[in-house]
Amino acid sequence: MFERDGYLDSRVADISAEAETATGSFYTYFDSKEEIFAAVLAELQDDMLHQHIQEVVDSDDPTAVIEASNRAYLLVYERNAKLMRLLEQVSTIDESFRELRRERSKAFAERNAHSIRKLQARGFADPDLDAMLTATALSAMVSRVAYINYVLGDDWKLDELVEELTRLWVNALGIPKAGTKRS
Repeated sequence: MFERDGYLDSRVADISAEAETATGSFYTYFDSKEEIFAAVLAELQDDMLHQHIQEVVDSDDPTAVIEASNRAYLLVYERNAKLMRLLEQVSTIDESFRELRRERSKAFAERNAHSIRKLQARGFADPDLDAMLTATALSAMVSRVAYINYVLGDDWKLDELVEELTRLWVNALGIPKAGTKRS
C-alpha cells in the first residue's frame, strides 16, 4: 500500500481493506498509520543490517566480507527502493521519522564501527582511524549511492557498485591487498 500509493495518500481504511480486515482489527495491532509504517521499516532494517554476513561469507578475508556486506545491502535496498524513497520523504516532514532515520543510520554505523575495531585489532585496518566516524562516513556513502542509483534512477549495475564501493571501503580503512596485515 505504501509503495503503491505513497505514505501521504495511504489511509488506515485503505490499509485495512488491502489486508482484507476490518478497520477495527487494524487498531487491535496498531495505533496509527505512522506506527504500521514504522513497523514495516523496522522489518526492512533487520533485513538490511544482515548481522550474520561473516558466517554467510565463511571467510577471514576482510575484503571478501566487505564485498559481501555491500552486495547484501544493495540487493535489499534495490528490492525496497520505494520504501527507502518514502522514508526519505516522510523524514523531511515528520520529526518522529527523522529520528527513526537517524537511529537507522546510527545502527548501521555502530555495526560497522564494531567491525572496523575488530579489523584494527587484527592488524588489517589503520589503527589511527576513529572507528565510529569512519563507519558513519562509509555507511553514509553506501546508503547515498544506493539512493542515487535505485531511487533517483542512475543505472549503475550491481557488480560495478559492489566493486567500487568495496574498493573505497578497503582503501579508506587502509586494508592491504589480498587480506594481508598492515606492515
